[in-house]
Amino acid sequence: MKVNSSYIPFQETGYFSKIVTDYLNNEKQLQPFYTYQPNLESVKKAIEVRKNFKTNRVVLVNELRKQYEGITLNEKQELNLNSLLKENTFTVTTAHQPNIFTGPLYFIYKILHVIKIADEWNTVFTDCHFVPVFFMGSEDADLEELGYINIEGVKYVWETTQTGAVGRMKVDKKLLTLIDKMSGQIGIYTHGNEYIKYLKLCFTEGKRIQQATLEFVNILFQRFGLLIIIPDNKNLKEEFKAIILKEFEHNFSNKEVQDTVNQLNNNYKIQTSGRAINLFYLTDNARNRIVNEANKFGLKTENNTFQQIDIHHEIKNNIQAFSPNVVLRPVFQELILPNIAFIGGGGELAYWLELKNVFQQAEVPYPILLLRNSFLLIEKQHTKLLEKYLISKKELFLQLDILLAEMMKRKIDDKFSADVQKAIHEIKINYQAIKNNIQPHYPTLSEHTNALETKTLKSLQALEKKIIRAEKKKNTALVNQITKLKESLFPKNSLQERVENIASFYAKYGSVIFNEIYNHSLTIEQQFAILNIEND
Repeated sequence: MKVNSSYIPFQETGYFSKIVTDYLNNEKQLQPFYTYQPNLESVKKAIEVRKNFKTNRVVLVNELRKQYEGITLNEKQELNLNSLLKENTFTVTTAHQPNIFTGPLYFIYKILHVIKIADEWNTVFTDCHFVPVFFMGSEDADLEELGYINIEGVKYVWETTQTGAVGRMKVDKKLLTLIDKMSGQIGIYTHGNEYIKYLKLCFTEGKRIQQATLEFVNILFQRFGLLIIIPDNKNLKEEFKAIILKEFEHNFSNKEVQDTVNQLNNNYKIQTSGRAINLFYLTDNARNRIVNEANKFGLKTENNTFQQIDIHHEIKNNIQAFSPNVVLRPVFQELILPNIAFIGGGGELAYWLELKNVFQQAEVPYPILLLRNSFLLIEKQHTKLLEKYLISKKELFLQLDILLAEMMKRKIDDKFSADVQKAIHEIKINYQAIKNNIQPHYPTLSEHTNALETKTLKSLQALEKKIIRAEKKKNTALVNQITKLKESLFPKNSLQERVENIASFYAKYGSVIFNEIYNHSLTIEQQFAILNIEND
């Protein structure tokens, strides 16, 4: 398998928010909201901070071993797991919910990113050891977001009646039916049946989604030494008990988030505002908000009723039921892991930037933040079209109508578009000369002259648009080809990685696709990668 890579700045893609691009640009106004610059010098600083923070490594390793019962760890995983007991071992972590069958491509990319970083830092900081960790957000209850995948334009939706935390849901016949349907689509490819075999091996009827996901992700990434942690765990949450109590007694996280949001709100779109109590209560089929009404804690159920609970009794006897939301989940993650860096998408970084003061109040170290790697996978048939029509990598990210307009202009240039541009230039020069002559004698006519210039230019620009439309009609084959190309590489007018699942790429190229993504993954350098897959 031959793959070539090129890179462009995230800022030039047009697909990333202002807060993300400002973070990448190290904008001064954003610096108060995080602790470390994303560089190797910061790694040294974060290590020193972590050395002075007590992580219960024994509980962590014991619970990981329990979660891997029945799964044979390879040599690299065993090394990483045992190493977590040592004070000079740290983690590099990414997190995601258990989307069925790994969901969109970026699920894969963020895992390979933490693996690549851990490997690189193990060569740079030889007196430490770094372990790549996938923290599964299995307590998320948004099945509408997690219960579907897209494969080459076909959408597969899990139509289950189950409710509550998705990780606690169980594989049912409807989910297994999706695997059979997928087999009909990707089974025609060289490695398609292998991929389906792995899915069927892991997703068996009655198994919890979080366990099935752990097993499947383990098959895909075991050879890289990845460790996966399911935080829906009694003993891990015992470590979080003091912070849970602090949340109920002082509502500390909401105050800190609101203060930060008020500062960020002047320049950025707010990702989350949190709640008065940033904890949920889990049962087998529900994830209910915890509220305080008339100084009594209780659950806000689906039908909006209030069900009072004895918080202290529940913390003592049923602590696993307490589920941190988007505000406190990062704190829980950093508390139980000896973590140095967190790798997340743009949306994740946006809400992590709201949490620095929450971490300070919880007395938990805030990690280095890194934007996860992004990729556009371009297969051979797409590369041929790009080369045929001389579409640059930057142009590829343009919206379809803008890209087509640019392409039509290139075709028109050989005829008279250059004359139109020349005419526009001359009009501007002539009107400027007129304004220079009129201004000293008739200053009140300046606005009228400007209006005439604008009207003339608009007429010429309208003419150019009509010429472009006419050129499109003359080149319907080209327009159709480019439209299909954009729909394939930017499905639903979004980035490929936010829509497409890994299944078709694995089915065509096998597990080597992970090697190639790993090989072309940057670490701390922050750029968008374009991978051209050259073999058929």
